[in-house]
Amino acid sequence: RPAAAERPARAPRQAAGDADAAPAAPKEPSPLQPKLEAAAALVRELIGADAIVEAYVNELGSHVPTIVVKSEHLRQTAELFKAHSSLSCKYLRNVSGVDYETHLETVYHLVNIETGDEYTIKARAERSDAALDSVTPVWETANWNEREIYDLLGIRFDGHPDLRRIMMPDDWVGYPLRKDYEPLDPEV
Repeated sequence: RPAAAERPARAPRQAAGDADAAPAAPKEPSPLQPKLEAAAALVRELIGADAIVEAYVNELGSHVPTIVVKSEHLRQTAELFKAHSSLSCKYLRNVSGVDYETHLETVYHLVNIETGDEYTIKARAERSDAALDSVTPVWETANWNEREIYDLLGIRFDGHPDLRRIMMPDDWVGYPLRKDYEPLDPEV
């Protein structure tokens, strides 16, 4: 058997039937793209033309229309999603916090109970001064979720009725779910 250096190079194998295959057809838009576009249009019209950072259908999450709003428009967007007759998201299913290397983010999962329509609103906060408006005045169920996010990620929710630690002791230093968290006692 010849050594590897002595063997002639082989051309890469082609998959069976690939030689004359037509280029892939463009991806079909999500069936919920019209719902995303309608919701985004309402936000732009009623809150501000520049209120949206990004809007997309999260295909990994069951094709959920997702709107990332500028942090200063979060409360108004929440109020719009709850009160507007075409959205009517009176149920806040969940609020979670996410730590990215460049920013922190809150994710609000909304449901219209009557139609079953689901939406996601996201808002980003700076790592150095992590603050967003509380949506607890809009959906009372956000109360403990926001407290947990504050406790573990350090996002302050302005206007929250009782923003204090919920899981860690009151004298705990830092926010344990942040990627840059370094415990005072590495044994803990």
